[in-house]
Amino acid sequence: MSITSDDGTLQTELFEMLSDAGIDDPYTEIEHILGCVDSDSTQGTRERALELARARASGTPLGYVIGRQRFMGIEIAVAPGVIIPRSETELLGWETVIRIRESHGASGFGARVIDMCCGSGNLACGIARALPHAEVWASDLMENCAALTHHNARRLGLNERIHVYHGDLFEPLPLHYAGHYDIIVCNPPYISTHGLRQRDELLRHEPRVAFDGGPYGVSLYQRLVREASRFLKRGGWMLFEMGEGQTPHIERLLTRAQEYDKVELVADRRGEFRVAAVRRSLNH
Repeated sequence: MSITSDDGTLQTELFEMLSDAGIDDPYTEIEHILGCVDSDSTQGTRERALELARARASGTPLGYVIGRQRFMGIEIAVAPGVIIPRSETELLGWETVIRIRESHGASGFGARVIDMCCGSGNLACGIARALPHAEVWASDLMENCAALTHHNARRLGLNERIHVYHGDLFEPLPLHYAGHYDIIVCNPPYISTHGLRQRDELLRHEPRVAFDGGPYGVSLYQRLVREASRFLKRGGWMLFEMGEGQTPHIERLLTRAQEYDKVELVADRRGEFRVAAVRRSLNH
């Protein structure tokens, strides 16, 4: 660390600042802040640490403050205007990795994966890093999300296997692999518009489009279920994150679609179903 004789004094100041702001785990956040300023050569370490702590104390999410977030064992760059990856989404990422390994071996040799609504590229990069011979097509409606995904793929040395697109769902993806993708993974917006009104903290810093799933929280699921079968191969899987209590809505959508012959729900550590895995029918 570049902090010298007044190391303890600075940490005390940071602790008091974050504690007074109601930060749950100030010790851990101080470690992140100091780790960030250690490599900052443009400003004095003490001044920079205090500046970042003030931003955090004002309510800015830690990921935006330090510009990064740990996800699936790798460090993802994050930036304002793009949703910060959540630890609970790792369940979706690792479930995808498990299924690809079951069908394509430990390295994912030859697997073709779509990461829809890619955000910062956390799922695309996490999956590509875990499966060194899989190829990923990442897409997002927001241009800044596509740009950040491309940045993360390059900085992690994964850009040769992650192809990034900007557009509305499947629209920008190349058609020459349509019907031949093995896996589609998606973390869509799934909070109802009404529910978001009661969760102001989500929208204070992060973009509404990343959370707002329409009147019932299932608007994007409806399109996913309808459009994904064109891109999935027969027997291919689509996995997506869902909100608590949305299981009945998802099951009804899949039943009406008649394109999928198997549905598996994956629970988190609390026993809540948070990931749905659906298989495109072998006969459609």
